[in-house]
Amino acid sequence: MTKLQSNLVIAAVVLITGFALIWFHCHKAAGQSGEYLPPVPDYADASLWFTQMGDSTGTGADVFYVVSTWETEWRTADGRLCRYADAYIPEHQAHMAVELRKAAAYMADGNNFHAPYYRHVAIETWATQNEDTIARRLALPMSDVCRAFDEFNRKRDQRRPLILAGFSQGGKAVVELLKHLDDETYRHLAAAYVLGYKVTPADTAATRHIRPARRADDTGVTICYNTVKDTAFVSPVISVPCVMGINPVNWRTDAVGAVLHDSIRVTLDTTWHVLVVDGYDGAEYPPILDFINVGDIHSCEPWLYSECLRLNFAVRTQAWHLHETTNNDLLHNHLE
Repeated sequence: MTKLQSNLVIAAVVLITGFALIWFHCHKAAGQSGEYLPPVPDYADASLWFTQMGDSTGTGADVFYVVSTWETEWRTADGRLCRYADAYIPEHQAHMAVELRKAAAYMADGNNFHAPYYRHVAIETWATQNEDTIARRLALPMSDVCRAFDEFNRKRDQRRPLILAGFSQGGKAVVELLKHLDDETYRHLAAAYVLGYKVTPADTAATRHIRPARRADDTGVTICYNTVKDTAFVSPVISVPCVMGINPVNWRTDAVGAVLHDSIRVTLDTTWHVLVVDGYDGAEYPPILDFINVGDIHSCEPWLYSECLRLNFAVRTQAWHLHETTNNDLLHNHLE
């Protein structure tokens, strides 16, 4: 090898080594400053579930509940941004459990209540009020919820009625679950409760499993509502466009109002499909990032109407049992 060739080889080695070091440091920096995705939850792990068994007679329903948004964006120890809750972090579980205990206090009355901890998207995503951004980031938590439901449904007694319920981001998850259900599972649905979220024309076009509730005791239906002080405050992200609504106080879909707690007038606006309340300002719910609880009363949805919902769970569960018994009797008579 000539001296010139030797120098060229040395130069090439130095150049390659330099590029390698640059690549290593750039990718190391990207790893530290890039976004972090929490580990995929394994829903065979009982520690990823909140459960409360309230059906002592065997005549209740299995309630699958999806919690709303509890986390803000956070950073890992090495500085990476995370836009999602981590189902394995005890602090994140504890935050979700605040809502779950409160929901189970009435939803588990005569029913068995099950709720997964999942990688829900942080509140800052909703604050963008950008539908494309929200939809893109929701793909991960919605996949968690569907996998959790499949694990829950695989283990439960298939002879029992099913109730789906969720609030806010959890309400969106209920809509996605209705698209996810197969026909046999849907046959067991007493009702689905979308609390504080919308059902859009695209949602109803995507599945025949979304059927709007028309009264207090129809089954296999979807209950959907959002609450505002005035229709001027409807939210383009949370409640618009929406193709259905029902008043949980009188279970009507027209504009006939009803009185709740002796002093609150609740009326369904049939244009926007939202509940307009008079005599209640929701002052106990402060604004969140200046887009929630600002004219709307988003944070009240599972709590203001909790007694109405508790009673309605029982009514629809009983109606499902009656419908199932009638169908079984008809089949038996036909076979004879």
